[in-house]
Amino acid sequence: MIELPNRVVLVTGATGALGGAVVRSFQATGSRLALADRGQRLPDLFPELAASDRHMLEGGVDATDPASVQRWVDAAIARFGRIDVLANTIGGYRAGTPTHETSLESWNFMLNLNATTAFILSRAVLPAMLQQGSGRIIHTTARAALAGTANHSAYNASKAVVIRLVESIAAETKQQGITANCVLPGTIDTPQNRAAMPGADWAKWVPPAAIADAFVFLASDAAAHITGAALPIYGRS
Repeated sequence: MIELPNRVVLVTGATGALGGAVVRSFQATGSRLALADRGQRLPDLFPELAASDRHMLEGGVDATDPASVQRWVDAAIARFGRIDVLANTIGGYRAGTPTHETSLESWNFMLNLNATTAFILSRAVLPAMLQQGSGRIIHTTARAALAGTANHSAYNASKAVVIRLVESIAAETKQQGITANCVLPGTIDTPQNRAAMPGADWAKWVPPAAIADAFVFLASDAAAHITGAALPIYGRS
């Protein structure tokens, strides 16, 4: 088991299926956790963390709003004195249409949810990481980032942006003790996906815990020389 005692790990989207798995995996390493969610469900989902002064749970964080994100990051720095890891699990999918039928609203929605959030979060944590001379940034994108597919131009593009963002951050910070990487899941085995695709072979999908293990690896010393990578996690699909 990887141990990351007292590393300060910021986890976004912590109430989601993937986010929750990432929280549990980092919790098992001994990390100190600063969790964020747009709603107010964190204390109910993680009561043992809410009751501990080793961790910080923050609701009402809108990752599309730079001011909201900055307040959360500043609060984490005030509480812990540093930020060692950003584990960003925010992302989503909206059913696609041909490009000429795709509304600007749908395009902006996908870009804001999947790409702008990653930019805002990265920009917020980088100054602290640069000052301390270390840090790990890990974003979630998707297999769909690697190639355009029919009727998914907004989704594909939004996921591809995250890879380019990670590569740029990696190039900018590789001499300063910081790594930036992303994970590319295939279809994740979540209750929502099972409900949406009841006839699929769920055994071929990727368990959230397997993706969470990749987050922990990328945050560990074993991955200190990995930066700018897009790690495929496709299961058997």
